[in-house]
Amino acid sequence: MDSDGPLDDTAFYRLVACAAPPDGPCAKPFYKWNKPTLTISIVERAPAFLGGKRTRAEAALVRAVQRLNGVGMGLTLTTGEGAAPDIAIHLLDIARGQTISTGTFLKGKTMANAITALEVKGSTINGAAIGFSTTLSIRQYESVMLEEITQALGLITDVQNPYYQTRSILSQNAGNSLKTLGIQDRMALTRHYPPR
Repeated sequence: MDSDGPLDDTAFYRLVACAAPPDGPCAKPFYKWNKPTLTISIVERAPAFLGGKRTRAEAALVRAVQRLNGVGMGLTLTTGEGAAPDIAIHLLDIARGQTISTGTFLKGKTMANAITALEVKGSTINGAAIGFSTTLSIRQYESVMLEEITQALGLITDVQNPYYQTRSILSQNAGNSLKTLGIQDRMALTRHYPPR
C-alpha cells in the first residue's frame, strides 16, 4: 500500500491491518486470531533446504518468535513439532514465480521469495501457512521469517513508503534487511492484540 513520509500511529495501523490508505477506508477486514496462544512450526523441509539453509531457517523461527513474544501483545506464540500447528511453515523446493503445488493454503498460488496465506472465516483467522522459496537468499531468512509471521498474525499489507525502509519489518522497500520490529510494528501488534 503506497504512502509517503511518516504516518501517525492510527494511519500506520490501519494501513497494515486493513489496507486503508491514509485518510481512506479499509480495503480488507481486520483479520485476527481468536485465541490467546498460537502454535507455529516448520512442517515441510524440502531436500534443497538440507544443511545450512534448514539450520538458518530453524534459528530464524526461534528468533522471530522471541521478538514477537517480547512485544507484550495479548497473543503468545509457541514453537514445536506438532502435526497441525496454527501457523505452518513450508520450506519448498520452488523458485520465485512458480506455482505452488503443496501446502494447504498455499496451493495454486504463485511463489514470491516467501509467501503467507491465511484461512479466514469472516474476519477470524483459523489457520495460516508460510512458504519459503529456494530463490530467497540465506542471509534474508531472519528478516523474512519475522515479516511473514507478523503478516500471519493479521498485519497482511506491506508498506510501500521509502520512509519505512529502515523503520518497519513490513516495508516493501527494505530489501529484507531489517531483522527487528520497528516501533510502529510493535504498536500495531499491541493495537491488533491488546495486552490482556
